[in-house]
Amino acid sequence: MDYDKIKYWLALKSIAGIGNVVFSALLDNFGTLPSIFSASPAELQKISGITKKAAAGIAAFKDWNIINKDLAALEKAGISIVTLQDSLYPPKLLEVYDRPPFLYVRGTLNKDDIDIAIVGSRLASTYGKYTTERISRELALRGVTVVSGLARGIDSAAHQGALTARGRTIAVLGTGLDIIYPPENKKLFAAIGENGAVVSEYPLGTPPLASNFPARNRIISGMSYGVVVVEAGEKSGSLITARLALEQGREVFAVPGAIDAAGSRGTNKLIKQGAKLIENTDDILEEILPQLEKPKITEIIADSVIDPKAGKINEDLKDIDRQITALLSDSRLHIDELIITTGLPPGDILSSLMKLELNGIVDQFPGKLFSLRAVTK
Repeated sequence: MDYDKIKYWLALKSIAGIGNVVFSALLDNFGTLPSIFSASPAELQKISGITKKAAAGIAAFKDWNIINKDLAALEKAGISIVTLQDSLYPPKLLEVYDRPPFLYVRGTLNKDDIDIAIVGSRLASTYGKYTTERISRELALRGVTVVSGLARGIDSAAHQGALTARGRTIAVLGTGLDIIYPPENKKLFAAIGENGAVVSEYPLGTPPLASNFPARNRIISGMSYGVVVVEAGEKSGSLITARLALEQGREVFAVPGAIDAAGSRGTNKLIKQGAKLIENTDDILEEILPQLEKPKITEIIADSVIDPKAGKINEDLKDIDRQITALLSDSRLHIDELIITTGLPPGDILSSLMKLELNGIVDQFPGKLFSLRAVTK
């Protein structure tokens, strides 16, 4: 983390009157953060949304000692900052109007993550928790990163399901990253940081204020390709996430529940309003996969990812990917044969196959059969 650059991001965000939209407007107009602080109040006030007080606050800013203390605290806590100019900033979140200019991150973000959010009631039923863990686990086994909010109930089950499959999961908090809420999720918080990331737009020390969580929800939906609502009452916060997802152009899925269960009224209503009813992960993926940009096979060849003449996969792919592609041919091979031959965990095989399919290297056929994609030049 380049502290000399990051300090300007923290400083600008700390000034009263500089919200997310105004922050982006300033950055778009001035290009760099240092140039914003070098501008005169008159120049700053030319930007739409900038008040006279905010412009004066930027021009007169001198609290660098406070910013340096904040940076030292972040370094000590092992927390990094990912700005919207960084390659690791969630690409889908860049599309959101009021995106945060930067995220506090404990763990690692991955620019290739395929994020799907799973949310629901804090007062989850046994059925809700079981269903959530199953869906989350199966998504993680397919190489999907599960996003949720670390709350009690469905959120916790979503994270746990992904971790059980040794997959990636991301928790978006409504507090600073030094405050674990709810406190009983301390172990889960640590596990997520080691197998994905815990992120927040709020600085260290921010308590769990009620107003933070609806704002947090826009990040959960914004960074994801779609949102799965498992259980939700008629006034559940998960319905806010679903509404935000629709506004952001994301897919909304809902798990049906018993018609006489209070925790299913929200999800059943979503289905009546047009959310896709899901029974398994295939119902989710068949909607999400068309959104992903697959590189053309000719582009893959040009980038030397695969050499069809030599029939070799180069070092751009991971070892497991090269093992699988070495076994596959034009004929179709069942996944069980791949598992038996390689001796690798089924989850790793499934995850690799999904990524190879998305990259246009492997084709999948009914019955869990796979082959290398036919290459023509």
